[in-house]
Amino acid sequence: MAWFSLDGKVALVSGGSRGIGADIALGLAEAGADVAVLFRSRRDEADRTCEAIRRFGRRACALQQDVADVDTLPSVAERVAQELGAIDILVNNAGIADLVPFLQVDRETLERTLRVNVTGPFFLSQAVARGMIARGKGGRIINITSTNGFVAEALLSPYNASKGAMELFTKSLAIELGPHAITVNSVAPGLIETEIAMDFPLDAKFWDYAREHIPLGKLGKARDVAGAVVFLAGEAGAYITGTHIIVDGGLLSDQFPRTQFYRGPK
Repeated sequence: MAWFSLDGKVALVSGGSRGIGADIALGLAEAGADVAVLFRSRRDEADRTCEAIRRFGRRACALQQDVADVDTLPSVAERVAQELGAIDILVNNAGIADLVPFLQVDRETLERTLRVNVTGPFFLSQAVARGMIARGKGGRIINITSTNGFVAEALLSPYNASKGAMELFTKSLAIELGPHAITVNSVAPGLIETEIAMDFPLDAKFWDYAREHIPLGKLGKARDVAGAVVFLAGEAGAYITGTHIIVDGGLLSDQFPRTQFYRGPK
């Protein structure tokens, strides 16, 4: 369907070499976009993602960039333009999380989390939006946030703060960039099977406990997040801005999971 086609578009996905970012990059390519994959250190994974993108008949390039290095972010848009053309779609996906009790969080951990999860996306969006405005053809900015931007979790205070900030950042950009036909939205994943989640120092029993709290009874896949991004990136999402799509299997809808305790009517 034309509403979901991204033919002729150029997308930039930060943290696009693996996990959710890689599936987003592939989803955009399957819909027709050429994709630039921004990665910090794992070039081999970025190259594999680019190879998969090319199998859809689309162009791809891998660009090494730490989004925490704010001073070099303005050059990213120029580097993408040289390889693929001007950016139509920006997906701010790169992020980090450390499972640490609040009283043990040090300054370095907090500042690094905020640089990667907030400051980097802020200034990358600024650089890309300037190009979109100069072209006068509008664009899409999609921030990958988290259900942690709406409800908090223990042991993730810096991450919770960063994702809450990104939700209001999304709304702020939607207001200011709307007159330029640039939509800005967020996609907020819940518990998704990714390397970052599975590497947390948690007892294996946690995952069974987690599934009991998800109405669909299972963890999400990276492709579930990618589908929401592709929708927002195309014409089908053209009149959606300043809001969020939560991809969590119903996690946030169930305050106290209790169906397993129901004993029937008296």
